[in-house]
Amino acid sequence: MTHPIRSGPAEAWTFEDDGLDLRQRMGRLVVTTRGQGFYGIGRRLDAWLSEQTARDGEMSVFLRHTSASLTIQENADPDVQADLIDALDDLAPQDADWRHVSEGPDDMPAHVKTMLTGVSLQIPVVAGKLDLGTWQEVYVVEHRLEAHQRSLTLRYLGT
Repeated sequence: MTHPIRSGPAEAWTFEDDGLDLRQRMGRLVVTTRGQGFYGIGRRLDAWLSEQTARDGEMSVFLRHTSASLTIQENADPDVQADLIDALDDLAPQDADWRHVSEGPDDMPAHVKTMLTGVSLQIPVVAGKLDLGTWQEVYVVEHRLEAHQRSLTLRYLGT
């Protein structure tokens, strides 16, 4: 069981060993995308945590692809997502002089965008839910223009 404590200017938690052992759970989540964009998965991750009877711990999420990524971003204003897509397109445009073109003109830019944004996240879990801020969501970011099936490995470690 966790207990909040005050320690100077920040709040901290202590873990009281009440006989509950740490446990690990692993699973797989498949996300179907419809092409380039942000796909919120926070509710699905919380549902998976609920199925595991998770309490307090940490969840890691790993995306098993090189042309899509994971991020935690604002969920209130869709203009943020559109601006982020535009910014990534400016950083890795399709019409650049890429050498790798065998999988289409959107593939190499997708690899660059994935390298910039990453494929794994570690998220605290408190009282069985992702400990996200008010305006945060976990997203799979599809960098390719066509629809894809994206596979994620989920891991929970906690009580």
